[in-house]
Formats: sequence, structure tokens, C-alpha cells
Amino acid sequence: MTTMTDRGNERADQSAAIKEPDEWVTGDEPPTAAQESYLSTLAREAHAELPPDLTKAEASKRIDELQAKTGRGQ
Repeated sequence: MTTMTDRGNERADQSAAIKEPDEWVTGDEPPTAAQESYLSTLAREAHAELPPDLTKAEASKRIDELQAKTGRGQ
């Protein structure tokens, strides 16, 4: 049985696991296929250019920027 205290601990554990892209161990790796696809869609909608050779962390930051610009992801 899950108690209210357990639920509170689960939320705290999940928020502690969220890291900034610059702190990711794999942040210097190439973007994932999903990131590349979504970035392409967002860039097209925002009429934005994407720099070549983004890292996974840079792609995540760019996704956040383009989501804000296009109103997606809210």
C-alpha cells in the first residue's frame, strides 16, 4: 500500500534526479534521433536555423528555446 508519505518521497526523488543538460554525463554525445527529429520540426515552425554538430545537451537547450518561441511543450 502506498501512503501519502511514500508519494511525497517519490516526488522528491524524481525532482532530485532532474539535472541541467550541462550536468549530464552523456551531454557531450551526439543528439538522439528523437531530439534531431523534434528539433527539425521546431526549427521549421520557428523559421530558425540549427547549428551543425550539436551535442545532446545543446540540443536539449535548443529544444527548450524553440518550444518557448513556438508555444509548443507548454
